[in-house]
Amino acid sequence: MSKNDDVSFTSSSLRTPPFLHHQTKPSLPLFSQLAKTKLTFASFLDSLLTRPSTRTPNSPPLCSASLSLSHSSCSDPKPLPILGSASLSLSQSQLGESNQLDESNQLDSVVTAQQKSGGASGVHGSGRNDEERVLISEVLVKNKDGEELERKDLEGEALAALKACRANSALTVREVQEDVHRIISSGYFSSCMPVAVDTRDGIQLVFQVEPNQEFHGLVCEGASVLPTKFIQDAFRGGYGKVVNIKHLDEVINSINGWYMERGLFGMVSNAEILSGGIIRLQVAEAEVNDISICFLDRKTGEPTKGKTKPETILRQLTTKKGQVYSMLQGKRDVDTVLTMGIMEDVSFIPQPAGDTGKVDLIMNVVERPNGGFSAGGGISSGITSGPLSGLIGSFAYSHRNVFGRNRKLNISLERGQIDSIFRVNYTDPWIEGDDKRTSRTIMVQNSRTPGNLVHSNQPGNSSLTIGRVTAGLEFSRPLRPKWSGTGGLIFQHAGVRDENGNPIIKDHYSSPLTASGKTHDDMLLAKFESVYTGSGDHGSSMFVFNMEQGLPLWPEWLFFNRVNARARKGAQIGPALCLLSLSGGHVVGNFSPHEAFAIGGTNSVRGYEEGAVSSGRSYVIGSGEISFPMLGPVEGVIFADYGTDLGSGPTVPGDPAGARLKPGSGYGYGFGIRVDSALGPLRLEYAFNDKNMKRFHFGVGHRN
Repeated sequence: MSKNDDVSFTSSSLRTPPFLHHQTKPSLPLFSQLAKTKLTFASFLDSLLTRPSTRTPNSPPLCSASLSLSHSSCSDPKPLPILGSASLSLSQSQLGESNQLDESNQLDSVVTAQQKSGGASGVHGSGRNDEERVLISEVLVKNKDGEELERKDLEGEALAALKACRANSALTVREVQEDVHRIISSGYFSSCMPVAVDTRDGIQLVFQVEPNQEFHGLVCEGASVLPTKFIQDAFRGGYGKVVNIKHLDEVINSINGWYMERGLFGMVSNAEILSGGIIRLQVAEAEVNDISICFLDRKTGEPTKGKTKPETILRQLTTKKGQVYSMLQGKRDVDTVLTMGIMEDVSFIPQPAGDTGKVDLIMNVVERPNGGFSAGGGISSGITSGPLSGLIGSFAYSHRNVFGRNRKLNISLERGQIDSIFRVNYTDPWIEGDDKRTSRTIMVQNSRTPGNLVHSNQPGNSSLTIGRVTAGLEFSRPLRPKWSGTGGLIFQHAGVRDENGNPIIKDHYSSPLTASGKTHDDMLLAKFESVYTGSGDHGSSMFVFNMEQGLPLWPEWLFFNRVNARARKGAQIGPALCLLSLSGGHVVGNFSPHEAFAIGGTNSVRGYEEGAVSSGRSYVIGSGEISFPMLGPVEGVIFADYGTDLGSGPTVPGDPAGARLKPGSGYGYGFGIRVDSALGPLRLEYAFNDKNMKRFHFGVGHRN
């Protein structure tokens, strides 16, 4: 390399603008035009689907710089020829997750040189001059005025960022440019000017830097849902310290991550360092401007006139006007509308609300047919002479959207060899004007069910039937997440008839069949029920508490109190599901004998006939099951059950359990298979009991 006694060079600075426009890679759509960007609302919506990994082409440059070589000498005022000059242009760069300047920045270098050769000058290509090396004797870091930095720690940060520029090294223009960027990339400096001067000891390269201000305060604008404590914690460790752009970028990413985790349409749009060390963050949040319902035709998908009142749908939504739109909350609202049972398909479509930076939500809904006639069947749990004799046929009419307000009307008739039930139910799932989501059900029912659960073993295999006429009013509402409560009044007129349909008051063992001694018992029941449900799956936790109180408004009406509770807990062990359940209850007062707790049977203690263990005033039943997949929809199960009346059988009026020599307690165990079907799980189980008896059990649906 030629001697450089008569050569020195200076260069212009690389500076980050005082207003730092920060934009992270969008992961959520923002329904606003962010400051100093050209992102339109429509293009940002499109980014939600495409998830671009590059910066928007029209976004402004993060910084620009130029680097030039010239002549100046601290020892010789004589003008020297220009060695060369270069310019550096940096654009489309952003601070990414690695907190480094984007390596894809456009870099343009133009180097011109003049050579002192007989007064002639020439122009050389930039590639050649970029590779031309100059010997550097010393590398220093100073402030923008060429003085020593007050803070030696910042000087150390700048020196540590250098890679190529070392004392006694030969450098090219490009290597100096790259180290200038490394100093800026450290995050502590807003500008960096490489200045080279010729001294008696050689060329000295000085990086004149301008440190960022010390952080002394924070202003956050536009954040209505972002917790103040979250922002304070993010900046807490930076007070009194020089602002580091890399750390600021991490904080902004954490704020954007907070919005993303909660599905909220929000992000930091701009960050600015003001005089006095005040950082100002501007947050863009897309508020809901309006919510509308659009009904679509089931066949064509075109807009049509709906039968449901729009307010019936809108009141189901937790998303309200004026709040920041959350995709997670929108998904929950879609699920809520689907659970109404009147919609076939539901979707939310966000649209820009003009230039307001807000969002209009359009809920597209496809209505299901409102109702019609249906037929089906089932099996009665009160039949002890075999499953086929317990078959029940059903016929029903239902309307799931009466008056377009999601009110339900069900009229059904079930008929078997012994059983018959005629029922009319009218339910308003949400009483108008109530903010607690209270539902109301009006019920009228006329039923005839077998009395074998309590009063079996009649002579000649004759059977008793229990007739009930019931009417009631119930109110239900959610109490807290996963908890619901029900309260109501129910009137019941019940009596027992023989196989010929004649009313009777005593059975074959002269045990009374009614509590009043008349052919019928009348009672007015105040009912309360509380239910806890986990995920709703069969293996999830469940708890039910039920209490009924007889109100003797008339002297002949029954006066008693009955409580009943059931609990279930499931645990997944590999592919197998372990399920434990426990139930129990007690009755105090004067009650009808046929209302005693029947123990034994398919949904009680398997291995026994229905009600064959006991009929008691009290009871406790425990059960354990392990089910495991076998083939397709078929799964196997092993089980064990135990039940007892706690010695309360004789306290039931007429002691029907003692007259029939029921043991009062017993257990059973066995195995079986279950098959998923359109009717629900079909259960076929083979059980053994403690009396060395074996029995098949067949049922539809999960065990109660």
